[in-house]
Amino acid sequence: MVHKPHDEGTTLSADEALARLKEGNARFLAGEARFPTVQKEVLAELSRGQKPFATILGCSDSRVPPELLFDASFGQLFVVRVAGNVLGPAIFGTLQYAGIHLRTPLFVVLGHQGCGAVEAAMAEKFSGAVHGSRIRRLLDEIRPGLDKPDPARSHEEQLEAAVEQNVRYTLQGILKTAEGRARVAEGRMKAVGAVFEMSTGEVRFLD
Repeated sequence: MVHKPHDEGTTLSADEALARLKEGNARFLAGEARFPTVQKEVLAELSRGQKPFATILGCSDSRVPPELLFDASFGQLFVVRVAGNVLGPAIFGTLQYAGIHLRTPLFVVLGHQGCGAVEAAMAEKFSGAVHGSRIRRLLDEIRPGLDKPDPARSHEEQLEAAVEQNVRYTLQGILKTAEGRARVAEGRMKAVGAVFEMSTGEVRFLD
């Protein structure tokens, strides 16, 4: 469905949307998730249009489904998933659609513990690993944001730090766009980073 630029979108503010995500993850952690149960009349309403309250740019990893982690139902999240939660022309276009046409007030870059794409970028940048040509193009979007790992730290600790660095690098790329800067300055949008801790189920939002 094509939305017109003047669609109103959700009535939630960015802070309210963020609070809703945190509440949903708390229900998920407590085993009190309410979705994906949905009534047919709700689906009928959604067939007329969507008003998601948040856009999530997450990793394609099968273990990290945002709708489940945030206990969100149909029509509540606009989800973009790509290995390494990276940016690129198609991703930027999708995010622009979310901002202009869906008017989501909150954008979340969601990384996750043990991300294979980030680990591959580390191996390529610091250990000389070689990957296929199309995988290298993906890793091109990750490598610039990675700092040299601390040799005093374990591999798991190095990867944890790199996952955060990648989230912040992607987030910076969103906020550097003219559109992102304008919407943040107007107070119409908030963009935040987060990491899903697979070992606990918690989504940890970054400062």
